[in-house]
Amino acid sequence: TPRKFFSINKVFRNEAIDRTHLPEFHQIEGFVVADNLNLRHLMGVFTNFYGQLGISKIRFKPVFNPYTEPSMEIFGYHDSLAKWVEIGNSGIFRPETTAPLGIKQNVIAWGLALERAAMILFGVDDIRKVVGASTDLQWIRDFPELPEVLR
Repeated sequence: TPRKFFSINKVFRNEAIDRTHLPEFHQIEGFVVADNLNLRHLMGVFTNFYGQLGISKIRFKPVFNPYTEPSMEIFGYHDSLAKWVEIGNSGIFRPETTAPLGIKQNVIAWGLALERAAMILFGVDDIRKVVGASTDLQWIRDFPELPEVLR
């Protein structure tokens, strides 16, 4: 039967710290198991999800991932940085990864970067301002009211 699974987790990665990278961040993860899923369905999930948040400038780029094929990165346009920022990674699980589990349907899966989406939504030009040891707590306390969709 079709199934949907979602979670938000803190993940850790060996990253050089800069204005768009931290070694720990929150990842919105999900996967959907159903017949006849394809890359177009996956792109629709992101277009809808980010559109609901208020991020309409997104684009996709093919990428290699060892467990999914086809795979793609998701980028959102950050106005104040004037550049495209990676906000997620995704793909369709390769059959050899799902067959041992008895799954015969296609499985679309993704991991989306929560803090990077927040940077785009709120015009923040440095991820360290949103989360981490350098966060200005007064800035967080004084932050204007959150958009309706985030309440």
